[in-house]
Amino acid sequence: MQYTLSRLILGSLLRLRPRCFASVFPPSGSGSFWGRPQITALKQEYSTDEANISQSIGRYPIPSKKDLPYDIAELMEEIEVKSGFLPNVFKVMSHRPTEFRAFFAYYNAIMNKETGKLSKADKELIIVTTSIVNKCPYCVIAHGALHRIYSKKPTLADQVTVNWKKADLNDREFAMLEFALAVCRADTITEEHFQKLEAHGFDREDAWDIGSIAAFFAMSNRIAHFTNVHPNPEFYLMGRVPREKEKTMSS
Repeated sequence: MQYTLSRLILGSLLRLRPRCFASVFPPSGSGSFWGRPQITALKQEYSTDEANISQSIGRYPIPSKKDLPYDIAELMEEIEVKSGFLPNVFKVMSHRPTEFRAFFAYYNAIMNKETGKLSKADKELIIVTTSIVNKCPYCVIAHGALHRIYSKKPTLADQVTVNWKKADLNDREFAMLEFALAVCRADTITEEHFQKLEAHGFDREDAWDIGSIAAFFAMSNRIAHFTNVHPNPEFYLMGRVPREKEKTMSS
């Protein structure tokens, strides 16, 4: 199952309506995670329904859409319409609009770049593995779901969550995660780290990509930690069951 959100092109961060936030989820012809028809954002939890405006996801209040800059409200509605739900990280980060834009602009730069040898599944696996070390349930669960979808391997992220060294990783994946974890733990990085990557086909630019993802999500993990953001329930089943079976379960 594959699925994508529309890519908006990021304009000036000083103006409203940035036009290139990340393609946050995998592509799917159906336009939803679950194969259901697209549903309008106004029916979702983060909506103009006044009963929901006072709700908080974690420790900080969720701003009303009418109080948000237009570009952020538009992006959140686009994601909610395309996916059928709005990931809680968007709600939490909307508390700080300037930081929201910076956060997702950098996310887009490292996660959606079209150069380098890292696949989308590779990137999600790095996030899961390093987020375990940083004790971030939100990122482990959300990005574990995305890894299942991109990789079409429904058990690997779970194996990594328990013990990455005993997971069904190939040598290339093992070397990639070993380097990511060294960055995550703030180990002293030596030439030996780069040589191990090179032995499995990664060059210095790929090492930068691996390190940048580990570093960015160390920050993301800590934001999730102090804000106490919780994973959306929808993430738990994503990529685990066949679409038809899931539709039966959710009906």
